[in-house]
Order: sequence, then C-alpha cells, then structure tokens
Amino acid sequence: MKILVIQQKMIGDVLTSSILFEALRSRFPQAELHYMIQPHTSAVVENNPFIDKLILFEPKENGSLRGFVNFIRVVKKEGYDLVIDVYSKIGTAVLSWFSGASGRISYHKWYTSLAYSHCVKRKSEPATEAGLAIEHRMALLRPLEVLFPQVLKPKIYLSLQENENARIQLQKAGVSLENPLVMTNILGSSPVKTYPIAYMARLLDFIAAQHQAQILFNYIPSQRDLARQVYEACLPTTRQLIFYDIMGNSLREFMAITAQCNALIGNEGGAINMAKALNVPTFAIFSPQIQKKAWSLFEDGRQNVSVHLSEFQQERFKNKSEGHLKKNSHSYYKDFKPEFFFPQLQAFLDLHLKKKAA
Repeated sequence: MKILVIQQKMIGDVLTSSILFEALRSRFPQAELHYMIQPHTSAVVENNPFIDKLILFEPKENGSLRGFVNFIRVVKKEGYDLVIDVYSKIGTAVLSWFSGASGRISYHKWYTSLAYSHCVKRKSEPATEAGLAIEHRMALLRPLEVLFPQVLKPKIYLSLQENENARIQLQKAGVSLENPLVMTNILGSSPVKTYPIAYMARLLDFIAAQHQAQILFNYIPSQRDLARQVYEACLPTTRQLIFYDIMGNSLREFMAITAQCNALIGNEGGAINMAKALNVPTFAIFSPQIQKKAWSLFEDGRQNVSVHLSEFQQERFKNKSEGHLKKNSHSYYKDFKPEFFFPQLQAFLDLHLKKKAA
C-alpha cells in the first residue's frame, strides 16, 4: 500500500498532522508513507522515522496553472492507493481527485463530496485534552475501518549532535545550563496574533523578578526591530537576563536550543507547538480570534497551560464572529492585561523554573 498525506502552509499544522504517520505505521507496517508539504516546513518532520518520503509543493513553481498541472502528473505517477487530504482546500481536492488513488479521504465541506471517497465531519467540542486539532486529524483515519489510537502527540526528532551543538552555543554565549532558562515567543506570526509589546515586556519583567530566569527571544530576522522594542520596554534588571542575539541559524537550531530550556512562554503559534513536541513545558497566550479549544493541545494545567481573554471577559465573546474578533483584535488585546493571568503564570513558573542539578 502506498499512502499520501497532504498538509500545506503552516509549520504548526505540518507538525500536528505528522501524528498520522505514526498511527498509519502502527497498523500498516509495510506501507510506503509520503507527506506533501511546503519546503519551509520540512524541518519539523526531519528525521521522523515514520515518513518515507517528502513530496514538496513549491508555491512559486507549482502555483501557476502550468506548474500545478505538471505537479499533478508527478503525484499521479507515484501510484498512490490512498490520499488523506488534511489541508482540505479546493486545490488539494483537485489534486486528490486526479491522483488516481481509489481511496481519498478529507473533511466534509460543500465541495468535498465530489472529490473524495470519504468525507469526515468535524466536531465542535473536544472529547480529550488533546484538543480538536488532534482529534480531527485522527478522525480522518476512521474510514480505514482499523482500530487506531484515539490520540497521539506530535514529536520532533533531534539528533544527539544537534542537542550537543545547542548546548555548546548557549554556553559560549554565557548562558548557564544549571540555572532556569526560558524561551519566549515574544511576537506572533502577524500583528493580530501578537500580544501588545508593552504587555509582553511586563510579562518578561514578571518572569525575571520571580525566578531570575535567563531569557531567550524567538523572532525571525524581519521582526528584529519589533524584538528590540520589546527588549527596550523591559526593566533594566530584566534586560540583564535577556540573551537577545541567541536565535539559531535555522529552524532545526531553534528547536535544539528550545529543547535545552525549562519552558517556552509567549504568543500561541508554531513555536508553542514545537515546544510541546519536544516535551518542553509551555505557557501560551491566545490571540482573541483563535478558538482555544481547537489549538490548546494536551493542556493539563501543569505541563501545558494557556490563557485567552474570553476566560476573563466571557460576555464580550458571545455571538462574535472570527472576522469581527480579528478586525478588532487590537481593542481586545488592549484589555487583556498580563495581571489577569499572573497567578496562573506564577504557578507555572514555580513548577518549572527550578535550578537544574549541576
């Protein structure tokens, strides 16, 4: 059997959907398993022992009509028996239909019945602490009529050398691996997913004051000016604990550095999902328009914790659409003061920011 799983776009989505490979391998050990993703996301599934081959969709090359037709030919030539389309957009529906696979599974949408042999309806409420993002993906395996685990946790596979290189890099920069070390996701992927800079600075001041923790910043080069604004907004005593320039030269290096940390704290997004896959404790701040029940994966109130303004001002979110929340995110964020959740953050810090044994 030859199986293709399709997941486009975001790093967090690609990482989360990788659980399907562990599940498929457990029931079809001889199957050939391929994963269709975009090149910039491949780092999170590198070394994954359950994936046999990556099929890379390059938007610049394959996004045009001619490029897409040629890409369909490449996919069809692989001779897949089964396609599982997690991305579930019109483009991937067309791709699935022309793949030649007899089995084609995706989510139920208005157009999907034409392209797939099985369409799975999504739920509105999670049944486990894994969250809807996990449960929906595992549900795509139901049409195979084989008993799979109810949930699986995404995993990132770092080599011993990658971890050792990260430790060496940190030590050379003056970081003590015996003292608490926190990676902070200070900026989101867009303004509407970024906790206000002044509030983030107060959060960092709180972390520094409570445990004298060493602090690392996660940001991409294009966000350097914004990251500097966060740094400058912190108290001088906090800035002394921030190692501003330790970033890693690649996504794999970032993950290896994060793996050495006691926790990752900050804006909900791909970095939070990567930390969870590395078994690093997380404290996430959700943006107003994101439904927490969908992406609060494996939250138990200890290892993984998250906060959302709706938990403090529930009435403001009644009958509000995602579009409304996104359009007015600045107003909602302005009212989401860090003092609201400092008690939860305090409990999280007390649990995880302990000195490591020398």
